[in-house]
Amino acid sequence: MKVDLAKLVAGLSPVWAAFLTDWERSLRSGNYPSTTRYNYLLAAAQLGRYLNDDAHQDEAGDIADTPTAVTRRHIEAFQAWMVQTRSASTALNKHKALQQFFKWLALDEDEIDQSPMLRVRQPKTPVKLIPIIRDEDTKRLLDNCKGKDFVQVRDEAIIRTLANTGARLSEVANLQLSDVDLTLDTLRYHGKGAKDRRVRLGPKTARAVSRYLRARNSHRAVGLPDLWLAVRGARPLSANGIKLMLKRRGQRAGVVDVHAHRWRHTYAHEWKLAGGDTGDLMLLLGWTSEDMPRHYGASAAAERAQHVQARMGIGERV
Repeated sequence: MKVDLAKLVAGLSPVWAAFLTDWERSLRSGNYPSTTRYNYLLAAAQLGRYLNDDAHQDEAGDIADTPTAVTRRHIEAFQAWMVQTRSASTALNKHKALQQFFKWLALDEDEIDQSPMLRVRQPKTPVKLIPIIRDEDTKRLLDNCKGKDFVQVRDEAIIRTLANTGARLSEVANLQLSDVDLTLDTLRYHGKGAKDRRVRLGPKTARAVSRYLRARNSHRAVGLPDLWLAVRGARPLSANGIKLMLKRRGQRAGVVDVHAHRWRHTYAHEWKLAGGDTGDLMLLLGWTSEDMPRHYGASAAAERAQHVQARMGIGERV
C-alpha cells in the first residue's frame, strides 16, 4: 500500500500537517511497513480533523490546533466518538496508533512532557471468534476454480497457498517471483516487523503454484516482479483484489463469509489438533507473542478438547 501523505493531511491545519509529515519521515526511517505507516497516520489525521471540527466542541472541549495541545479529554472524546460511529475494535486500533504518535512527540521530538494517552483506557472489545473453514468448504471453492483459464489457475493457486500455509492476506498478496522456490517447494513471506520466514508447500499447493507460473508466462505483465497478476491490465493483483476474489468465489460456491483469515485460524486449529508444538506454530505463522496461539483457532477449542477427551478415555478403563 502506498502512503498518500497529501491525501491523509488534507483538511488539517498547517501545524497538524507539518507534524504528521515529520512523523511519516520518522516511520519511514524506522523501516515501518507501508500499511502500518498508513494506519498510524490515518488515526492521527482523524484525531486532528475531529478536534478542529466545531461540531465536536461540546464533547472535546477546547480546539486543539496543534498535537502538542491535545489533552486526555480530547482523546477520550475522540475515542468515544469512534466507538459510537465505527466500532469498539476500530476505536482500539486508533488508540494503539495514537499511543505511538504521542510517544514519538514525547520521547523522540521532546515536544510534550508526557503523552495524553497515559491514563486513557483502551476501549473494551467483544471477543470475536473467527470460525474455522472446513475442508469441504475449501474443496467447494477449489472446485469453483476448475479450468485452464488464467484466472482459474491463479485463483486455485492463491486459495491453496492460503489454506496450506496459513499466511496473512498481506503476506500472500505481497509475494514476489523471487520468493518462490519450486526446487525446494518453499515460499518466503515478508511478515510484520520486517521479519522474513520460509514455509514449505505441500505437493498439491506446489503443483498449483507451478501451473500458475506457466500460465503467468503468457500474461502481458509477465515482466513485473509481483507473483500474482490481475486479469486485466499490466498490473499486480492487490490484497484488496484477492479479498474481492475470495468473496466472489464464495458466492459462486455457496460458501458464506469467505476471507483469508479463516484459513489462518484453521491452520492453527489443525496444528493444535494434531498435537503440534506451539513454538513451531509461532515460527511458521510469524508470531512473536505467545498470546496469538491461544487466540487463533479459539472458535474450535471445544472440538479439540473433545478429541483429547476421547483419546484419553478417562473413566472408561474400569
